[in-house]
Amino acid sequence: MANAYGLVSPSVPSLKRRISPNLGVRRSGFCLHEGFASRVFCSSSIEGAQKSESAGLPRLIGKGCKLVGCGSAVPSLKVSNDDLSKIVDTSDEWISVRTGIRNRRVLSGNESLTALAVEAARKALQMARVDPDDVDLVLMCTSTPEDLFGSGPQVQKSLGCKRNPLAYDITAACSGFVLGLVSAACHIRGGGFNNVLVIGADSLSRHVDWMDRGTCILFGDAAGAVLVQACDSEEDGLFGFDLHSDGEGGRHLNVNFKEQETHNEMGSNGSVLSFPPRRHSYSCLQMNGKEVFRFAVRCVPQSIELALAKAGLSAANIDWLLLHQANQRIIDAVATRLDIPSERVISNLANYGNTSAASIPLALDEAVQSGKVKSGQTIAAAGFGAGLTWGSTIVRWG
Repeated sequence: MANAYGLVSPSVPSLKRRISPNLGVRRSGFCLHEGFASRVFCSSSIEGAQKSESAGLPRLIGKGCKLVGCGSAVPSLKVSNDDLSKIVDTSDEWISVRTGIRNRRVLSGNESLTALAVEAARKALQMARVDPDDVDLVLMCTSTPEDLFGSGPQVQKSLGCKRNPLAYDITAACSGFVLGLVSAACHIRGGGFNNVLVIGADSLSRHVDWMDRGTCILFGDAAGAVLVQACDSEEDGLFGFDLHSDGEGGRHLNVNFKEQETHNEMGSNGSVLSFPPRRHSYSCLQMNGKEVFRFAVRCVPQSIELALAKAGLSAANIDWLLLHQANQRIIDAVATRLDIPSERVISNLANYGNTSAASIPLALDEAVQSGKVKSGQTIAAAGFGAGLTWGSTIVRWG
């Protein structure tokens, strides 16, 4: 099992000491040195970094990041539980009691996931009052790209970013957005970036078996985005994070790559040919619901508690709990474990189902737009799912 922990203090002083030879570098991109959460710069060309005369390394300069804009977009087609009951053996009561879901949105006609991602990103930029040309990086968190090589560059192109900022995909399914937030913070603190778009977008409706009531009832399509912006360390809005993966559990939730059956496999000499390779395609989503449920209610509270501890906070210090919207029973169980009352839990699962990497930013945007989440409030957010991967982060909105 691999894991990574992040620690960011809300107010991190600038460090004037040179990097010590025995300074330990964590995989999170942060170091613990004499009680301070510090950053390691790997290039002397980073803006604002001062080069050390002896070691040839830049000094550590305090820099924070904050969430300044959000947006979301969903397909026009709404599919209710009653609609599903016409094509598969199920009912509104059966679905809602077990999952909390009543409706979901599904891509149809000429709609595309890339277009949804662009719409969500534009809204986030508009709220933040940032021009597309001022974007330094686009992180497209998706496991269902519309191009095998990634959808990030197409989003960057459609946004009209004339300076050609870097854009790439992060593939971590339902944990993708949390990984995107942490990645954005690392790029800002360690790379000198100023404006990073983090987009969560998935269209799992294209990868489920619509005759399998165990999976097709759960998923919907959507996109959500936030703009993460550089700021002074005193304004830092990402306080701590905790990330994990366990490939052993991948058998419980996956979309595997499989060979297609072909004919005429025998060569003229009677041997089986291994070239040209056979054509491959992805199977439909496979999930062991009971095991995924057990994994989530066990691991997610632990991850949030670790992130809170790294941030020097407790559950009583957070204003909102925002989990990946997978199942209302999971959300309720995690809230109970952390002793967080239901009125401090954000949930829009009933209207959209499980939208994978889009679920956290979609729910956040709705909560911000409605006035529920206000500037300066602290949110504990956690994603979990395929991989298996899971992680949490403690952030301040605005």
